[in-house]
Amino acid sequence: MENIIIDALKCVGCGKCVKDCVAFALYLKDGKAKLREGCIECGHCYAICPAGAVDMPGYDKTGSVGVTPMTAVDSETLLQAIKSRRTVRQFLDVPVEPEKLEKILEAGRYAPTGANSQNVAYTVLADRQAEIERSCVKLFRTGAKAGALFSRTLRNAEIGDSFFFKGAPLVIVVSGHGSVNASLASAYMELTANSLGLGVLYSGFFCGCAALDPRIRSKLRLPKGHKAVTCMVIGYPDVEYRRIPPRKPLKLNVLSK
Repeated sequence: MENIIIDALKCVGCGKCVKDCVAFALYLKDGKAKLREGCIECGHCYAICPAGAVDMPGYDKTGSVGVTPMTAVDSETLLQAIKSRRTVRQFLDVPVEPEKLEKILEAGRYAPTGANSQNVAYTVLADRQAEIERSCVKLFRTGAKAGALFSRTLRNAEIGDSFFFKGAPLVIVVSGHGSVNASLASAYMELTANSLGLGVLYSGFFCGCAALDPRIRSKLRLPKGHKAVTCMVIGYPDVEYRRIPPRKPLKLNVLSK
């Protein structure tokens, strides 16, 4: 089955899809849009067609309803909320509702990916979370002295049983062949989680642990060729921050002739 189908009866030949096609895979012939090789299935033609002449039968279209522009979100409120975001390391013993997990994953699924590869995967540790954390704690305790030579955090830290996941109820490993797409998806997911009243910790130590130990990678069952790019530890915060901490000055370079 073709993943892009253009209904010639509906097509009005406006050329909007042709103009917006990033892969130059569309063209007009006899007043109708036509598809040639090279399509990356980004869906821009589906989204822009005023006549609804484009269909993508191979894709899930349950979320393909009316568009909500980002301008619907007040920019000052959004920026202030972004500045107010904090990494959370203290969590309540309260489970994350399935519908909230679904929204977080949906945010990742709709994050941009280079060449529309959509090659990011999500692994929820679920019932194996405690077992995997125990394996990482054991590994880090074994190498703590060596690691302390390179990491001030490790030098000062006590590697307790909840060192990686902090007692949070939900852990999602975001993986990919490279880092960019998975990192973008993680950022979208974090902002969505925050909007749902949840806190997020990026457990970089866990990703380092997974990179070091093939046994832990095996437990994650990542898709072939994937690496753990981020480990998102998520739950209801057991901490309240009252002000926005300062940042270093903006590093900005404006090029001119």
